[in-house]
Amino acid sequence: MARLLLGVSGGIAAYKAIELARLAIKAGHAVRVIQTEASTRFVGTATFAGITGAPVLVTEWEPDPLRGAFPGDPAPAHAPLSHLELVERADAFLIAPASANTIAKLAGGHADNLLTAAALACRRPLIVAPAMNGAMYEHRATQENLARLRERGARVLEPGTGSLASLGEYGTGRLPEPPELLAAFEDALGSRHDLDGLNVLVTAGGTREPIDSVRFVGNRSSGRMGFAVAEEAARRGAGVTVVAANVSLPRQAGIDYVDVQTAAELAAACDERFDRSDLLVMAAAVADFRPEVPHEGKLKKDQAGAELELRLVRTTDVLATLSARRRPGQTLVGFAAEHGEGALEYGRAKLARKDLDAVVVNDIGEAGIGFDAPDNEVTIVTASAEVHVPRTSKAEVATAILDAVLSRRSSSDMKVPR
Repeated sequence: MARLLLGVSGGIAAYKAIELARLAIKAGHAVRVIQTEASTRFVGTATFAGITGAPVLVTEWEPDPLRGAFPGDPAPAHAPLSHLELVERADAFLIAPASANTIAKLAGGHADNLLTAAALACRRPLIVAPAMNGAMYEHRATQENLARLRERGARVLEPGTGSLASLGEYGTGRLPEPPELLAAFEDALGSRHDLDGLNVLVTAGGTREPIDSVRFVGNRSSGRMGFAVAEEAARRGAGVTVVAANVSLPRQAGIDYVDVQTAAELAAACDERFDRSDLLVMAAAVADFRPEVPHEGKLKKDQAGAELELRLVRTTDVLATLSARRRPGQTLVGFAAEHGEGALEYGRAKLARKDLDAVVVNDIGEAGIGFDAPDNEVTIVTASAEVHVPRTSKAEVATAILDAVLSRRSSSDMKVPR
């Protein structure tokens, strides 16, 4: 069973969303519906509630009796924000019909109603099905808005051509038929179970090496990239463990999180779990050096004097250590956060030096990507290929990383479980 979050915006084509919901439930999926206020003038909330067996939400201000749960799921103990909880629990968010007005809001990043707020918070596949008058669909503004959504990773369905809502009107702008909409939703989930039965170990965040009880040597890694990989792997059916180094991001149900602080703690946590893992994704920024002798308590300024000298010693190379004891069938993916020229060359060298299956190289010198940013731009390096992923969300980068690994399951340069 998959969870379909269906967004319905204003338009005569809203009646097709009723049939979509019915078909999705018949296929074994759970459905929740968000409507815009305008859409209720075409189809009432009671219709969708009767079909789905779940309350329909229209505004952020109304409580959700199911507290974000889908039919068949237990409701959380607290009352979360509906626009966050619904998309977090959903496997995909399909907006059908998507009016020209809603598409413009989505392209602009607006969040002025529950549907657009949910879309802005969505880290799941977002599918947009335009439906409107042909002149509105063909307008340059609408086409530019749709192009912007595609660039951000949304899947935009092509509308049909034929008779439109207005009497005598003919053109492009018809909402795809309900079976096509259901197929689009299921297609978005088609690769989600290609990790069934596999155990995935992901490291995320940045280690902190203590100088004293207050200060530390660290880095700016937020853990967003590692968490995105973990969440994508879990959605695709894997059993996932995340070794999280100083990460304050929200946690997803169904994923096992192990919190650590230092490189030594991260190494110990990975060492304990590595043998049970089929795939290791080493996304954490692990310190290469640590203070040799951390000061007990807080180091006072008058104790340190005018200058403070720290003697740094190397930490254990966690990835190289694990790679040296890998068993047949294990796959290891490393990360190389570089700055400026020579990043790819370093990534290739790291691939060979540590006997990895893939290295994800990103240039942290580019503004708005890399550490503590929602976007990333990477090149996935393997022994036989290099796949460039243009700047996009870290969720989309996570998808590309796992796709690249799985696409080489039968290749000689990849040691992926079979």
